[in-house]
Order: sequence, then structure tokens, then C-alpha cells
Amino acid sequence: MHHHGYLWTGPKQRFDQEGLRRPPHRDPPPAGSKPELIQRYRDILADFPVSDLPPLETAHWLMKPQAMIRGTWDEPKRAAEWLGERLTEYAPRFASPSDRDTTRITALINSAAEHLGRGGDLSVGLYLERPAFLSLALVTCSPNRTSPDIPCPTC
Repeated sequence: MHHHGYLWTGPKQRFDQEGLRRPPHRDPPPAGSKPELIQRYRDILADFPVSDLPPLETAHWLMKPQAMIRGTWDEPKRAAEWLGERLTEYAPRFASPSDRDTTRITALINSAAEHLGRGGDLSVGLYLERPAFLSLALVTCSPNRTSPDIPCPTC
């Protein structure tokens, strides 16, 4: 088991485009479907895997290209440390002063290590100054507990 780290930051309006954050349905539209539905399916099929937007389900990061992985760790503690480094790096830009609290960040890092150690995934989202958003994710891989059918992008 190992863990992959992902980071996205960008305009909140872009993050809110949920349709772009959903993978295509496993089954294509049935024959005879409306052309708009077929085209929408094709667009999602082509766009979702290469879009840098965070997926709605954390495990779906594994469907994205390997180049989007910011780090890979065998130890949950190391993955949680990466999370802490990113939170510390972005803390001066957090929109909410309470999100900058070092005690809160430390508690989040400790709980992340425990959660990853049990095979879970973790997503953290925070508003930044100017309507921007920071999304951090740690995804357990080989296999993922919630989506074991998604292969590891690095294997």
C-alpha cells in the first residue's frame, strides 16, 4: 500500500464546475440516444482524465495522469507530513484566520496519518484570498479501499 498526493489551486468558480469533476458513466448512452447526450458523454470521456480539476470523489484522482501526482509515499506519516508542508506553505493566503491556527493544522496532520494508516483517503479544501480555492488530496493506492477497480497510475 502507498499514498499519492495531489494539489490543485485555482479560481473558486472553476472548482464549482461540478460537471467537469465527474468521471464518465461506465456505460455509454444506449443506441438511439439523443445526439446531445452522446456528445456530452464523449466530451466527458475525453476531458475528465486530463482535467486538472479535483474529482468529486477522492479516489477518482487515480484516474488522472501520473503527472498530476505531487508525491508518493509508502508511509502514512510521510504523506501526512507533505500535507502539513503544503498547509504551512499556503497558510498566509487562507481566507479564514481560524484555518491558519497551527494547533488546528497539527491536529489535521495527525488525524491524516491515522486515517491513511487505516487505508482511507483524505481531501482538504480551503478558501484562499481573492475567490480562490486550495484542494489537497492524499489517496491510498494498491488497491484503493473505496475504488479497488481503479488501477494505480504509477504501476
